[in-house]
Amino acid sequence: MLILSAVLVVFCVVLYLYGTRTFNYWKKRGIKHEKPLPFVGTNLKNFAQKASMAMMATETYRKFPNEKVVGYYRGTVPELVIRDPEIAKRILVTDFQHFYARGFNPHKTVIEPLLKNLFFADGDLWRLIRQRFTPAFSTGKLKAMFPLITKRAENLQIFTEKIVINRDHYDARELMGRYTTDFIGECGFGINMDTLNDENSQFRALGKRIFERKLRDGVSAALKIMFPEMCKNLTFLAPELEKTMNHLYQSVVKERNNKPSGRNDFVDLLLELKEKGEIIGESIEKKDKDGKPEIVTLELTDSLMMSQMFVFFGAGFETSSTASSYTLHQLAFNPDCQEKVQAEIDSVLEKYDNKLTFDAIKDMAYLEMCFYESMRMYPSVAYLMRKCTSKEYTFPEINLTIDEDVKIMIPIQAIQMDEKYFREPTKFDPERFSFGAKDDIKKFVFLPFGEGPRACVGERLGQMQSMAGLAAVLQKFTVEPAAISRRDIIPDPTGVVSENFVGGLPLKFRRRVKN
Repeated sequence: MLILSAVLVVFCVVLYLYGTRTFNYWKKRGIKHEKPLPFVGTNLKNFAQKASMAMMATETYRKFPNEKVVGYYRGTVPELVIRDPEIAKRILVTDFQHFYARGFNPHKTVIEPLLKNLFFADGDLWRLIRQRFTPAFSTGKLKAMFPLITKRAENLQIFTEKIVINRDHYDARELMGRYTTDFIGECGFGINMDTLNDENSQFRALGKRIFERKLRDGVSAALKIMFPEMCKNLTFLAPELEKTMNHLYQSVVKERNNKPSGRNDFVDLLLELKEKGEIIGESIEKKDKDGKPEIVTLELTDSLMMSQMFVFFGAGFETSSTASSYTLHQLAFNPDCQEKVQAEIDSVLEKYDNKLTFDAIKDMAYLEMCFYESMRMYPSVAYLMRKCTSKEYTFPEINLTIDEDVKIMIPIQAIQMDEKYFREPTKFDPERFSFGAKDDIKKFVFLPFGEGPRACVGERLGQMQSMAGLAAVLQKFTVEPAAISRRDIIPDPTGVVSENFVGGLPLKFRRRVKN
């Protein structure tokens, strides 16, 4: 019995030491942080699904108001939370070569297929995909896509009319999610997803599942983060998502006989790449003996193509629907701003024969101001992640040296809601982004699309479809708070990358009465 007790004590001690082995990292460097717990670090509430990562980032930012950086432990992995815009600039732009990795994947080599995409990929995989996909979002391409947006916007108006007739209120998040899903399906894959008319749309269900965090997903993520080697074969995403995306990819390319169809959409771009078989370009990871980037090759497999389709679908509809629905929410609670937006929409459309066009949207300056102000208060992605890719790196501003693989978190929502940078940050004030005022905003405190080489490649597409959807709704309808609406919304603690809200964003829609 004594021997058994001794063995148990030794086991517990070893287990404790293993679960706390990195917890001197920030203490040794003089960086303030909360006291970490064995294995979970300072991330207990997130692992327990009591707070989203966005909520944890904001909480950490606000607990140390006098610090430029704060220490954090996601499990036993040390992370550095950035509170200073100049340091954020250094990471995102100035010294990008030391922080080009996002660092979402806990394991360096074992990465689940769906995460080998433009958003989550690191190193040469990211660089080669990015350089090939960037031209797909040029001004010319966006103009060519706009007729597809116009049709979806018309469908959005028809659907909203049905809401007016049949519903006391409707979730703006759901409304704009269906609209953006239809657009991404049409412009990206050549599929009429018709989620605005199909209440039980499989595509809408797929979109929701991607950003839903069930118990299985939370447990799997926690284990991967705490035990990256032991749990390397677990997946962040539900296994059925890979099966569904693979089926969608195979059916779309089969429909086109595995060749570009001439639609010039996202699937055509993938098929053009597949015909070439590989992408060749300069490495961001490897240099030759002269210090010049080596030339590397990326083989384009069906699995890799499917992953790009996955991120285009997921990121394409989710971020835009979050931003546009929250803009509607704020306009409902700020009717003076809404009236000004509607007057602008009427005036601009009159110049364009009452047609929603690419140039008409570009002329809606006040609508854009409202959109930016909504993105300031609730950015679709509330924090940015990076990872140190050099053997070590020193921040000269604070004389702090970190090691390779230390992760960086930039809590953009917390920064954008800091009264140090924005007066009365909880007030919805589109004038912050007026022609003169926006130049006074301090650099690197407004980052809803990121910044630098890893800024959102689809920023202009996302803004275009969001603005068009908002203009379509507000041209014909007025939004008001419903009886169950909350001015101050509650973030969903189970949110993943993008922000979700408890209870959604219920609003009342009524037909406009024009003078």
